[in-house]
Amino acid sequence: MLMAYLYVVEVADSLFLLRQTGMTWGNLSAHLSKLEAAGYVVIEKEFLGKKPHTTVRLSARGRNAFEEYRGNMKRVLDNLPTK
Repeated sequence: MLMAYLYVVEVADSLFLLRQTGMTWGNLSAHLSKLEAAGYVVIEKEFLGKKPHTTVRLSARGRNAFEEYRGNMKRVLDNLPTK
């Protein structure tokens, strides 16, 4: 789900991702850490005034992986029998 949201935006902040996914802070952090370790996302942390601000974007590798996944899912769904 995170990859899909990131695919349609250039960059997203953590609050946007929390609101869109309904995840908890801890759950979002765990998912993003795994995606970052796989090289699928780039996470940037900064301060806006005194408040921390985290932004996330898909890397080229992440964008390619999502496009491949999307194509595979489309083929699977297109091949399902209809009633």
